[in-house]
Amino acid sequence: MTTAVHDAFPPSRATDTHDAHDSHDAAVHVFVYGTLRAGEINDMMRAAARHGIAAPAYVGTSMLGGRLYDFGQYPGMVLDARQAGQAEGVTGDIYRISPALIPVLDEIEAVYPGEAGLFVREVRDVMCDGAAYACIVYPVSESAVSQLPQISGGDWVAYRRARDASVA
Repeated sequence: MTTAVHDAFPPSRATDTHDAHDSHDAAVHVFVYGTLRAGEINDMMRAAARHGIAAPAYVGTSMLGGRLYDFGQYPGMVLDARQAGQAEGVTGDIYRISPALIPVLDEIEAVYPGEAGLFVREVRDVMCDGAAYACIVYPVSESAVSQLPQISGGDWVAYRRARDASVA
């Protein structure tokens, strides 16, 4: 099992060949549940600013059917069949982003065309305030979490803060 440590902003080697987006295409949506959330080590706003890309626009907080696991410095989500927006699942935030940010997010999550990695990029429908959004999400496989603790409550930020406070 590969467990790469997420650097805040690793050197770029991403070329987004499996999505034909360019900066002139319409904005897309992303559901972030871990270190890409606001205030976390890979905060998307900082990543966009660092690369000269338009700031992501916050849409809202939602839930996506799945289970969250602790990889130490970051979480991984295993998607499941629950419907988007249910009261149980993984808490995350939906943002509208420029397509130019996708290769940056792929780099942070170590998702490269033709290479197997811990995370994959998928698109899932996520409900927020009564509307469905087709969102990019970065889950892990079931086999990647077989020996890891599950994060009860499904909220990485709340879990990490409580975990870090208990160690201090």
